[in-house]
Amino acid sequence: MPEDNFARDIIIIGGGPAGLTAGLYTSRARLSSLLIERGLIGGQITNAEWVENFPGFPEGVSGIDLGQRLHDQATRFGLETILAEVTGLELKEDLKMVKTTEGNFTAKAVILAGGSSRQKLDIPGEAEFTGKGVSYCATCDAAFFQDQPVAVVGGGDAAVTEALHLAKVSSKVTVVHRRDQLRATKILQEKAFAEPKINFAWDSVAERIEGKDFVQRLRLRNVKTNQVSDLEVAGVFVSIGFRPDTDYLKGLLLLDDIGHIITNEKMETEIAGVFAAGDIRQNSARQAITAAGDGATAAIYAEKYLT
Repeated sequence: MPEDNFARDIIIIGGGPAGLTAGLYTSRARLSSLLIERGLIGGQITNAEWVENFPGFPEGVSGIDLGQRLHDQATRFGLETILAEVTGLELKEDLKMVKTTEGNFTAKAVILAGGSSRQKLDIPGEAEFTGKGVSYCATCDAAFFQDQPVAVVGGGDAAVTEALHLAKVSSKVTVVHRRDQLRATKILQEKAFAEPKINFAWDSVAERIEGKDFVQRLRLRNVKTNQVSDLEVAGVFVSIGFRPDTDYLKGLLLLDDIGHIITNEKMETEIAGVFAAGDIRQNSARQAITAAGDGATAAIYAEKYLT
C-alpha cells in the first residue's frame, strides 16, 4: 500500500461517538485531522434501533441517524474521513505512523477510539451457524426471523434491547440469562416484562447450537440444577458483552487483562502524544454520552500536547 506523505496534526482511529466527538473538537481547533473507521460511521451505536438516553433528543433518535449527525457536524469543520482497517502502529516521539489497508498515514498525535466487538459464546455450533441463524445484531438480522421463535443470550442493556426489537417480528423471544435477574436498566426491564412475546430462561447457559442447514435448536443447561434442555428456535442472538479491539496494540501500549487501554483522567496513555477514548479504554462506562465526553477530553489534551 502507498504511504501518505502528508503528516497531519492528529489521526483518530474509530468512528463511534468518541472518535467523532474528538474529530469535532480537533477540527474546530483547526488541527488537520484524519478519522479512520473500518465499518459504519457511528460505530456500535448504529446497531441500536432507537437511542433514548443521548441528551438533546427528547423523543429519541435512531443509532444510525445519531452517528450520521455526529459525522456531519465534525465534517462541517473540516474533519477528513477514510474507510480502512488499521493493521499496526509505529509510535515514535515526533511522528506516529498508522498502518492501514488503504496505506500508511502519519501524524504528530493519535487518539485511539476503536471501540469494541461482540463477545462470542465459544460453544459448538456457533461458528458453523454464524449467518445461518446465529447473529450478533438484531437490528441487522431481525427481518430474517419473521414469525419464527428466537433466543437472545445475555441479560444486560444490549440483550434486552435486542429482545424488544425481535419481539416486533418474531413469534416468540426467549432471553437466556445465567442469573435469576437481569442486569439491564430498570426501564428496559419494565418494557421486556410487559412484552407478551418475551419470556425468560433464568439461571441458564447456552451449551450447544444445533441444526441442519440452519439453526433448529439451542441446548441449555441450568447452572443450579445442571438439568439440560433443548429450546427449539430458528435464530440465536448473542449479546453477552464486548471485548476491546486492541489486538494490534499488544506490546505497544499498557493494556489490562481484558485488553482495555490504560489511561489517566486526561485520556493519556504512557506514550506521549497517544490518547485513548471511549469503550476501548479501561473503566469506560460504555455509554454513547460518556464516550463522547472521553473524545472531547482526549481532543482537548491532544491539542495542548501539540501546542
